[in-house]
Amino acid sequence: MATAQLTASSISARSLASFDGLRPSNAKFASVSLVSRRSFRGLVVKAATTVAPKYTSIKPLGDRVLVKINTVEEKSTGGILLPTTAQTKPQGGEVVAVGEGKTIGKTKVGISVQTGAEVVYSKYAGTEVEFNGTKHLILKDDDIVGILETDDIKDLKPLNDRVLIKVPYSVTPIQQMQVAEAEQKTAGGLLLTEASKEKPSIGEVIAVGPGTVDEEGNKKPLSISKGSTVLYSKYAGNDFKGKDGSEYIALRASDVIAILS
Repeated sequence: MATAQLTASSISARSLASFDGLRPSNAKFASVSLVSRRSFRGLVVKAATTVAPKYTSIKPLGDRVLVKINTVEEKSTGGILLPTTAQTKPQGGEVVAVGEGKTIGKTKVGISVQTGAEVVYSKYAGTEVEFNGTKHLILKDDDIVGILETDDIKDLKPLNDRVLIKVPYSVTPIQQMQVAEAEQKTAGGLLLTEASKEKPSIGEVIAVGPGTVDEEGNKKPLSISKGSTVLYSKYAGNDFKGKDGSEYIALRASDVIAILS
């Protein structure tokens, strides 16, 4: 990508507006370069791919699914139009097509959802496409967090190795000590400095997924059960807010670092 340069030769001091204390001079302007996109790889914005009208269907392959994205609210509850930057990216939609599944070892494993299911998925998962004038998402089955048959996140049914946790949760003094101890050391027992600590969060498990599939095609249930009080990594998972204002987080079982008792 070519860079554009702005130099003194293209700017005349006479063209500057007059201000008190500002006089035309022989000041030299340093060159200003517009940095190429390579310097900002983390800031690249992904736009939806538009499917031409001549195509009438999309068939996901392998363990991928096609989800019709739920429309985002463009106004606040008070009717105020929200700018694009203030709108929350939708994380839910309806499954409209599924792939044939994937092979684990010698076992063929099907997709965990069916067409018509209302699902919640990881916020930045998949590839967005515009099809028949509507935004869709093609994503892996594993990127689906769970099935949501109501409009309240507390009713989420986690899939695979996901768990749904309600936060915050009141803790006993003993549990507070356990949290403090977990903050002090890594899993290997190394003492952490204040700057390197990743403070875990605490909550109550209210739903768990069925588990993962091993190479024999058998489900391996999770070691976490509903009702457990757990510590989990602070920056893991997807945050949600329930209709009653309660906060929830859906994350992988591997992001749960301890069970409190």
